[in-house]
Amino acid sequence: MPVITIRGPRGSESHPIGELVAQKLGLDYVDQKIIADVARQLRTSNQAIIEKEMPPSTLLGRIAEAIKSNYAFDSGYLDMYMPLAEFPLDDKNYLAGLQHVIQEMAKCQALVIHGRGSQFILKGFPGAFHVLTVAPLDQRIKRVMAELKCDEKKAGEEIKRFDNNLHEFMKRYFRAEVDDPAHYDLVINTGHFTVEAAADLIIHALGQKH
Repeated sequence: MPVITIRGPRGSESHPIGELVAQKLGLDYVDQKIIADVARQLRTSNQAIIEKEMPPSTLLGRIAEAIKSNYAFDSGYLDMYMPLAEFPLDDKNYLAGLQHVIQEMAKCQALVIHGRGSQFILKGFPGAFHVLTVAPLDQRIKRVMAELKCDEKKAGEEIKRFDNNLHEFMKRYFRAEVDDPAHYDLVINTGHFTVEAAADLIIHALGQKH
């Protein structure tokens, strides 16, 4: 089984699609929040508890081993889910640590990875399949309004903030445009497909890649 990366702007449904693909294929689903949670637990939990809660045979255990084996996380930048506005952009240790963790996980098993630069970190990785989700702005706004229970103006501001942060991060560290279709094996417009249909498209396309 391959490693699937999925990315998309806020409101394009990349998270639920990625989770459903993982569920349908029986794979683990990983995003930057999961990695950050494990990193924080390594710093705050008793080692004996960690070994019981995160044995090496589990996904969390593999993440823990990858984090513990990398020097970059000694710098203290463990919150890999912080908003980009609060992210230490001048510190390359964060990126080195993130690359290490994602690459180590990809070596060990097939999985679905959502998040920060995994499509670039695993570019050329054997069996990797990269997906971008997009959607019309009006639909993205409606989805964010429902998610955040806010008005149209607030949703538009959140989308703009997210998009700006995402583009800034990708340009700085990967010198790439996140929405350039040339970086992906499949681009799905979720304005025309449900989450279920998009997940099925990914699974079907996965078997067609050569």
